[in-house]
Amino acid sequence: MIGHLKGKIISKNPPEVLLEVGGIGYEILCPLSTFYQLDNASEDTLLFTHLSIKEDAHTLFGFITKDEKSIFRELIRVNGVGPKVALAILSHLSVNSLIECISSEDADLLAKTPGIGKKTALKLIVELQDRLSKLELVGSPGITNEFKQSGNPNSIQAIEALQSLGFKTKEANKMVSKISEQNLSTEQLIRLALQNK
Repeated sequence: MIGHLKGKIISKNPPEVLLEVGGIGYEILCPLSTFYQLDNASEDTLLFTHLSIKEDAHTLFGFITKDEKSIFRELIRVNGVGPKVALAILSHLSVNSLIECISSEDADLLAKTPGIGKKTALKLIVELQDRLSKLELVGSPGITNEFKQSGNPNSIQAIEALQSLGFKTKEANKMVSKISEQNLSTEQLIRLALQNK
């Protein structure tokens, strides 16, 4: 795995950068947030990289910060989100904006990203809330504390069930987070959440 590359930028053509390292030119795809921060004149541009290997291609993705790389890796772990969609998300939202978007459950803002529909946005929010709370980000200390933690593993299924009944993500999360008992089944959580509404 190639963790990072340091070299000279030979050419820039959004979203691709050609970085020369030791006489070898690496084609690296970058989110626009990284792309516009790169300095053409710099002899030693450092990009944190992720290598994606598929049957027909080996693609390098580059990021100006470790946080961007970490978030990118979390995004591509979500079912239905590939590297190109993850790149589009990071081009549309900065790391802090994306974390804020996930923690405040703003599916509408996420859905404005090209290639992301409302359904995928909701899926991203549900799957990433827990993961991002465990992620240690270098440039964003303490930001992970924003996520509401529920001790009950059934709470995610309860929230999804409430969403399928027509409740908004934020509303469903609020309803379930009011329940303090930790050992309830998904069904009991839903029933209590509906009673407390």
